[in-house]
Amino acid sequence: MYKKVLIIIFIIVGLWHAHAANIKSIGVPYVQTYSKTLYQSGNQNWSVTRDEHGVMYFGNAEGLLSFDGKYWQLYRMPNGLIVRSVAADGKGKIYVGGFGEFGYWENNKQGFLKYNSLTKLAKSYLPNEEIWKIYVDKDRVLFQSFGAIFIYSNGKIEVIRASNPFLFLFKTGSRYFIEQVNAGLFELKNNHLELLLGSKLLGNSGVLSVLPFQQHKYLIGTAKNGLFIYDGIQIKPWNNQANDFLKTYQLNNGVPISGKYVAYGTILNGIVIIDTLGNVVQHINKSSGLQNNTVLSLFTDPEQNLWAGLDNGIDRIEVNSPLYFYFDKTGRFGTVYSSIIFNKKIYLGTNQGLFYSNWLPGGNSQLLQTFDFKLIPGTQGQVWDLSLLDNHLLCGHNDGTFQINGNTINKISNINGGWTIRKLRDDLLIQGTYTGLVIYKKDGSGNWIFDHKIAGFGEPSRYVEQDSKGQIWVSHAYKGIYKIVLSNDLQKVVSKKYYDKKSGLPDSYNVNVFTLDNQIVFSSDSGFCVYDDISDRFYKYEQLNKMLGTFASSNKIIAAIGKKYWFINHGRVAIADLSVPGKLTIDSNRFASLNGQMVQHYENINLINNSIYLISIDDGFVILNDDDALLSNKIELPEVLIRKVENITDKVIPISETSNNLQKIEISYSQNNIRIAYSLPYYRQAKIKYQYYLDGYSRQWSDWTSQSQKEFTNLNQGTYKFSVRAKINDETISHITIYTFTILPPWYLSGFAIIFYLLLIVLAFYIFRYYYRLKLKRHQQFIHDKLDREKEEFLKQESIANEQQIVKIKNEQLQADLASKSRELANSAMNLVYKNELLLKISEEITHLKDSSGKNLSEEQLRRIQKVIDEGMNDERDWNIFESSFNEAHENFFKKLKSNHPDLVPNDLKLCAYLRMNMSSKEMASLLNISLRGVEIRRYRLRKKLNLEHDKNLVEFLIEL
Repeated sequence: MYKKVLIIIFIIVGLWHAHAANIKSIGVPYVQTYSKTLYQSGNQNWSVTRDEHGVMYFGNAEGLLSFDGKYWQLYRMPNGLIVRSVAADGKGKIYVGGFGEFGYWENNKQGFLKYNSLTKLAKSYLPNEEIWKIYVDKDRVLFQSFGAIFIYSNGKIEVIRASNPFLFLFKTGSRYFIEQVNAGLFELKNNHLELLLGSKLLGNSGVLSVLPFQQHKYLIGTAKNGLFIYDGIQIKPWNNQANDFLKTYQLNNGVPISGKYVAYGTILNGIVIIDTLGNVVQHINKSSGLQNNTVLSLFTDPEQNLWAGLDNGIDRIEVNSPLYFYFDKTGRFGTVYSSIIFNKKIYLGTNQGLFYSNWLPGGNSQLLQTFDFKLIPGTQGQVWDLSLLDNHLLCGHNDGTFQINGNTINKISNINGGWTIRKLRDDLLIQGTYTGLVIYKKDGSGNWIFDHKIAGFGEPSRYVEQDSKGQIWVSHAYKGIYKIVLSNDLQKVVSKKYYDKKSGLPDSYNVNVFTLDNQIVFSSDSGFCVYDDISDRFYKYEQLNKMLGTFASSNKIIAAIGKKYWFINHGRVAIADLSVPGKLTIDSNRFASLNGQMVQHYENINLINNSIYLISIDDGFVILNDDDALLSNKIELPEVLIRKVENITDKVIPISETSNNLQKIEISYSQNNIRIAYSLPYYRQAKIKYQYYLDGYSRQWSDWTSQSQKEFTNLNQGTYKFSVRAKINDETISHITIYTFTILPPWYLSGFAIIFYLLLIVLAFYIFRYYYRLKLKRHQQFIHDKLDREKEEFLKQESIANEQQIVKIKNEQLQADLASKSRELANSAMNLVYKNELLLKISEEITHLKDSSGKNLSEEQLRRIQKVIDEGMNDERDWNIFESSFNEAHENFFKKLKSNHPDLVPNDLKLCAYLRMNMSSKEMASLLNISLRGVEIRRYRLRKKLNLEHDKNLVEFLIEL
């Protein structure tokens, strides 16, 4: 059973090694630099580690520096100490060491990273020097200085000291090795040091690295004497290609890479990577991409990124990437438009000419393949295209077309601008140029020679493809597509048709033609199109566009191996596999480091053999040398991290700095305007987008955006779930990260406030009841008083009504009396009138009276009779009686008249009284004993005395008085 288990383990290990990336020795892996100006901290980075969430930590000259793929954060040590060593335990603690200090950083309940010192536990020996190494070993942590080893376990520290100073402690597998100066190399076993036999061979070389090597062996790297191999029994020097290099440039540290390689950092010349045979397969220094040649620390993460802490900056090296770069740091050959490898030479076509260098390594004495590019005489100027056709290399140039023979050229065409060239038949080529199409044919020796220029077509021809019917499709350099039919002798164009937006193309500009799986397709910024011969129109290639996703707007297609094709979308690169009918798989993740580095619209990828591609970039080239790179690569993305929650109500105040979901984050209502920052700890070159959703606030997921933070304002009280996920290169989507937080109720809705409100309600209830009863009592009293008032008012109103009735009766009686008096007055007046009229008639009749003798009466008799009559007519007693009665009937009429008009005489008053009684002039004349004329005269005079206007009626005036 035991043997079977071992066999299975060996098989798994063997398969893992078989699928691990092979590091090549041409060019250098992609190096991503993080400069001091980017991370805003100290120059030197002494150590590197990674926690369980994928966050990187660096022991920096100014403290503990963290990086999550997006945000950098510096945590300063007590007294501003330099962090010399750092190690994550994978359980939330980051152990650090500096001068006279060691401890760990851990998240507190509020979500902030806080430092906890452990030096107080080392009571017997307080450190007074730098802590250079830290290792986490299950339930214990080892801190090492030059004077002692501190083993922290179960809340206690055990100190191990030696008679001689230590150099550095190394953990290799489950074993620990440490060198004592002038004493040899020791192994730490059960908290005791045991000398390794044969370690005196190392002398005082200074052991700076101990790494696992092959089976049950260890590779020892020294500062002065190179490399040694320890097989468990003895130590032997390992003489190899790298030894002299490491001695010369002073090895400083080392890490294993995927079990097949070892990377060593040096003090003077960057990083060197060697294989198990001791061959140098890579050398990466400042001239090839590093920021600094002094490597203070190295670390390999689970994705096989090699992190280098430098004397000035931090670099990440993608050692398992299939892409290897060569950059022209000197600017010798300019911008690369095309590249190819042919007959053990590599050719670069640039804007300055055609350059070449030897391709194969020059010999075993060299560390790596070196390039010495030289200009081929006569090729100065713009090179557009390099094409290998039937083992002949042709160069499309601004000045014409050349055939390349080693480092010499043979000009075969004077037609300017050889953009693209395609096989028309086995013995014929067709080329697109600035001024139309050119035909080449083979001569007797098999070389390509110029035959003729096709007549009838002179447009700039950027891309040229032939369809299954023999028709030639030409992409104009700027706008539109041409379909051309050539004559049988290929001398001229017999039909030509131009197509643009009017013919169904999405646009008239930037439309190119390519052959994809033996079918002609047309690229545009709005997706690929196909041509329908029956309707003579273009239609969207919906099936292809849907499968390509964001690469549907690719501007270029380049054939790869078999039915694989490169798609280039305005600087972004992907490879698609069409080998399965009806299915397309596309991978862009592996090639994210190429994004934006190729010359736009002139991207060039050449297949050298079944495993090597040569890719042109702006200032150099890239070698793709990995069969696995062309397979669909499913990447398991890490989870998005919630890195910071901030209050942004008035000013930015941190609420939490970590994404520990075990924490219960509660945010006060006064801080309900928050900003959540998040990141994906994915360190390779990629286009990262995020999508978020806040349950309780949002209705749906947001759009994908490159923004890595989101602000929420005026959040109501309650518990919220913030969900976020990431997508790289518009393809692979991460799992959802959920961050839960609670907005506490405002102070006026807190528990104490609610209790206060309840007490207040109870108090208010009793107060209300008291005042209600008081009000009810008052209301009852008010009603009682009101009833009394109403009763009193009723009685009063009844009394008033009775009084009014009495007054009415009295008025009616008075009116009756007045009417009676008025009638009496009228009767009295009429009696006076009748009396006077009677007296007048008597006065008239007495003149006719005769005595007994028949004679008229004597004048004396007549006078006496007339006197009696006159006295009867002017008797004042009648007037006095009339006046008294008149005043009773007309409310002291004469008093008012006299008060208003004191100049009135008695006769005037009499006239006024008669007028008020509306007597006729005849009656007034009788009463006044005057003529009618006299009445009119008196009326006139009375009007004058009363000052009446001429239109005012005298009788109405007197009645109104």
